[in-house]
Amino acid sequence: MSLDWLRKCIGGILLVSLCFFGFYEPVQQLVNIPNSVKVMEGDQVALPKAASVTAMSSLNDKNVALHEEKGLLSIQGKAVGKDEVVLELAGLPVKKVNVEVLKDFKVIPGGQSIGVKLNTVGVLVVGHHLVDTAKGKVSPGEIAGIQVGDMITEINGEKIEQLADVAPFVQKAGEESKSMEVVIKREDEIVKTSLMPLKEKGEDGYKLGLYIRDSAAGIGTMTFFDPKSKKYGALGHVISDMDTKKPIMVEDGEIVNSEVTSIEKGSGGKPGEKLARFSADRNVIGNITRNSPFGIFGALNQSVENNILDKPMRIALSHQVKEGPAEILTVVDGSKVEKYDVEIVSTIPQKFPATKGMVIKVTDPELLEKTGGIVQGMSGSPIIQDGKLIGAVTHVFVNDPTSGYGVHIEWMLSEAGIDIYKQNHERAS
Repeated sequence: MSLDWLRKCIGGILLVSLCFFGFYEPVQQLVNIPNSVKVMEGDQVALPKAASVTAMSSLNDKNVALHEEKGLLSIQGKAVGKDEVVLELAGLPVKKVNVEVLKDFKVIPGGQSIGVKLNTVGVLVVGHHLVDTAKGKVSPGEIAGIQVGDMITEINGEKIEQLADVAPFVQKAGEESKSMEVVIKREDEIVKTSLMPLKEKGEDGYKLGLYIRDSAAGIGTMTFFDPKSKKYGALGHVISDMDTKKPIMVEDGEIVNSEVTSIEKGSGGKPGEKLARFSADRNVIGNITRNSPFGIFGALNQSVENNILDKPMRIALSHQVKEGPAEILTVVDGSKVEKYDVEIVSTIPQKFPATKGMVIKVTDPELLEKTGGIVQGMSGSPIIQDGKLIGAVTHVFVNDPTSGYGVHIEWMLSEAGIDIYKQNHERAS
């Protein structure tokens, strides 16, 4: 027997052994156990484990407590701080899990229908049109290279804040036959161009060949507010302009109470919609300082009530959300907030902010009868599971109105400027 052949045999045996070891159930479950875990103070997080895997010790018993029952290892957060839990297999330490215990945090869930009024940064270009001049039909704005979605922020060195600011510059430039110097914000780019207004045949005024708008309005649903800071989050997704389909850059804005007047039911291929109006009193209940991929955010100037769950409620981190029954709070008639049953079909534990963290399905017969499932205007409806606020409804599936996406609450809290981690996390752009 040659030495080379013996080496190959030994190598083959080791390779096969390693392959079988990889399929050994305790080893597989060890691989599935995360290297780090975050848990709220007073909460428990369960880890998958094989019968022969045990918790060996924790570095500091002051922060965490270990529980083993019915094949599950649970780590309980006792006090805010960091700790390490060592797992052992067959008496040998095999894995270390870093545990961070976060301060218990509570917010008040929403569910109220709100009216949203946004003031943009400058005026928004939403289209072009032709000016019928003595020399033919042209669009001065198009000639100047101005595009749909551009924000006109300055004219001749003067800041443009609203639609009414534009007309005097247009008339003066036309009468003097002198081009306007225009500054445009195009996504992350600043563009400068010259724009010459033209007179339409048979009219005294001058035109730019542009359709422009300076504000936007709509409805949505309140998700939560912090009873201490009065910071709130709503909608769960960015507000985009209905013409350009681009996110609206917010200068400021406000939210008011609104009332749902009727429901257009959703059906396959066509999402439904809440039809609503701003409340008659137009009572402003808060401002808008941020329009992000995770919703709109700002601060309330007064407390708001849903008359169902008006007490501070604990939140759940993304890895604590589980598949199964849950509830949403929303309005389908007038201003009355009601509770409806849904199912968490799938959920993704997320280490970084993402807008699609859950898939939910409406199971409540009453809500299905009234709306057909998830409808436009329902975005922001808080999702509650096991007495905790876990996220908000965001988007409906076009081909299945009974189902849609949800966003985890921890990302909305971060966007609202509420740091449950007590450290600096970068917000979404």
